[in-house]
Amino acid sequence: MDNKTSINKKHLFEIVNDAAKKVAPLWPLENFVAVNPFMGMSDKSFNRVAHELSITADIQMTLPTAFYLQKIDEGTIKETDLAAILDRKQHHNYSDVDDFIHALKNYKYEDARSFQLVVDLASELTGKDWDRYVKHRITTWATSYFDKGQASWQASFTGEKLFHAWKKEAEIDRTSDISGIRGFRRLLKAMPDDHLLAIEYACETLGINQKVLPIYLQSLLLRNGGWAAFIAKIDWDAKLKGEESNVLTQFVAILLTMELGLFSCIKNHELMNRWDSNMRNLSDIEFDNMTNGQLVNNLILQEAFDHAKQRELIEKLNMASPTKENKVKVKAQAIFCIDVRSEVFRRNLEHVDNAIETLGFAGFFGFPVKHVPIGQKEGDDHCPALITTSHTIEEYIPDSDLNKRAFNSSKLFTQFQQLVKTFKSGAITCFSFVSPLGLSFLPKLFTDSFGLTSPVKKPSSQFGDKIESKKAVNLSTISGAEITTGIPLEDRVKLAKNALKAMSLTSGFGEFVLIVGHAADMVNNPHASGYDCGACGGRSGAPNAKVAAKVLNDVKVREALNVDGINTPKETVFMACLHNTTTDEIKVYHEDELDADKLNAFQSVKESLAMAGHLTRAERLLRFQSEGDDVNKEIFKRTKDWSQVRPEWGLAGCSSFVVASRERTKAVNLDGKTFLHSYNWQQDENFAVLESIMTAPMVVTNWINLQYFASTVDNLHFGSGNKTLHNVSAGVGVLEGYSGDLRVGLPWQAVHDGEKYQHEPVRLKVVIEAPIEAMNKVLAKHDNVKQLCDNGWLQLLAMNEEGRVDQRYNGNLQWNPIEQ
Repeated sequence: MDNKTSINKKHLFEIVNDAAKKVAPLWPLENFVAVNPFMGMSDKSFNRVAHELSITADIQMTLPTAFYLQKIDEGTIKETDLAAILDRKQHHNYSDVDDFIHALKNYKYEDARSFQLVVDLASELTGKDWDRYVKHRITTWATSYFDKGQASWQASFTGEKLFHAWKKEAEIDRTSDISGIRGFRRLLKAMPDDHLLAIEYACETLGINQKVLPIYLQSLLLRNGGWAAFIAKIDWDAKLKGEESNVLTQFVAILLTMELGLFSCIKNHELMNRWDSNMRNLSDIEFDNMTNGQLVNNLILQEAFDHAKQRELIEKLNMASPTKENKVKVKAQAIFCIDVRSEVFRRNLEHVDNAIETLGFAGFFGFPVKHVPIGQKEGDDHCPALITTSHTIEEYIPDSDLNKRAFNSSKLFTQFQQLVKTFKSGAITCFSFVSPLGLSFLPKLFTDSFGLTSPVKKPSSQFGDKIESKKAVNLSTISGAEITTGIPLEDRVKLAKNALKAMSLTSGFGEFVLIVGHAADMVNNPHASGYDCGACGGRSGAPNAKVAAKVLNDVKVREALNVDGINTPKETVFMACLHNTTTDEIKVYHEDELDADKLNAFQSVKESLAMAGHLTRAERLLRFQSEGDDVNKEIFKRTKDWSQVRPEWGLAGCSSFVVASRERTKAVNLDGKTFLHSYNWQQDENFAVLESIMTAPMVVTNWINLQYFASTVDNLHFGSGNKTLHNVSAGVGVLEGYSGDLRVGLPWQAVHDGEKYQHEPVRLKVVIEAPIEAMNKVLAKHDNVKQLCDNGWLQLLAMNEEGRVDQRYNGNLQWNPIEQ
């Protein structure tokens, strides 16, 4: 049969590029970022995307019906929640709530219709798992091509472009012949070397018309979503630099060529007939008309669950009475990241010491820097993925002798690690390493296994505590041959002014202002960086805190701030700190630089931090259902246990984002599930701060929430599966087992404790205390943010001047009163 068709070249490449844009990037393990896996589809409604993904890749965007029925039985989802959603929905056949629930319990579900690729049809007709074969071959090749130093031997053709490198290697790889795809190498040699021409050739041969192609490519990329997402990150990075990149479209060419190989080389007449029929069926699909009854019902249930959780949050905030405590002089402010884990610590800190005021702000504290540690040439970006760094800062020690020792120690440590790796992985030396030298590891193997020592050394172990405590950041401008480091005075003033205004901290300073970054402490965990800042590429907030404190303590900066009306008392000291979210300990940097009087005054703050840490550990331990009596012992043990699959819960449970002054939430226990951003709209000139919050932190928290959401509702496609089966691949991601596609998202153990969900799928509820007109202006100006709100990817609520949540965003810049 003649299966050829033709598509206008311009339209063809536009469709390919559009399909590539729908793939969310995957950050490597070393700097894991929580990302919205649906980011390229936010221009469509949540329900429409759910329908599309169900058909194109059998992807789920809700949990099974039984989950929601249980929530109805428990009383979490009330009849009023279901009634509210049924009233809004237009396409359903239910007269009332009782009719809907009765239908759910008696519904006979049918298999949903989903699109089949060539690989699916070939598997059905031959009885061979060709999907597994394709994923295995792609992973085997991609692991070598993208290797970041994990492998000892470098693969061939790594310096060439993606499609060309794969094609050259596949042309000499006889695996296809052995596996039964005879003639595949001959087909490859006849195909164009240019990836765009190869795409055109494959589409024409497969007979894919212009209407079907977008759906086909979306399905193809989603079925191979791991490596597609990793490659999308390469294009993402290039775009941030203003460069053109088409690596993902080259990957599309590889996937299409594999499909073409199966279609052309497996001699099966029925395959061609089935494929032709499949193309005709796909042309008839209308995504605007949802015909999957089970999906329609589950989306109603999901919306009712979202509505129930929204109702609970509104009730909490509206019923909270302002704290009736005697006004005391603020002795300290503590600025934490908006991370949900900070909510627990902040609440406990305020409980033990009402003279300490806490604030929430993005964990880079308005100082987006690249930090270069001692002894290293390259630094890491310490800022959200949506922001580019402004300055490069080098770490150093003021004492030149100690600085030299630390520099040499760092270089020696790096060289020693490389030597050990080479010795362990060498073709001959690996045997001598395992046999005689391996015995020397037995004592440490024993102590590590019983938690007496840590399998991984902390940075302080490398340098020693004396050197570690002296490490500082150098703000002086130094122009080198390759880079310029430091921050000029003019920029320091600008950064300090913007940061303090964005924090709504321009007056009422205490004697101490703690700038508290955060990081996590754990071992034997490929996703460890994901427990650090979920927005800042898995980086610690300590360097940002150090830079912020040093800038804000600068006398010249303060003089300039005073001119701008931000008067910081001479006695106020800004101090950099680090919150270890796994142990809830607070480390204070450069405490020894305080004079005797200041140090004595600071002791009460330290005591309060220690007490708050203990209370927070006790609260967090409840989620682990531990039977141990010693709270500190149980929590600290998790940081050293290399068999521990749940060292902490990270951001599991994140479901809301409140942008308001702390007085609005101080009397409310938000259970460590809420991002808290300090904001006072009366101080916000021209609502510039509101705009920055709605376009950056609100988007980032939505990313985090949707990654947890997706990893929960469909861990097979949007999560990384069972953590105990993970194998690190190429140093960039994990495989579940020894083969298969690269896994994206969070492990199952990050969202489920083995008995119940620790993260329940709820879309982010955003509560902002600001005039509705101001919020509407931001939405009208930024279409990408408006799409998130209009299409149901987050739920926007307004808090009035009395602190009551009284308006709900209804789309298209329209708001409805909340009736309670």
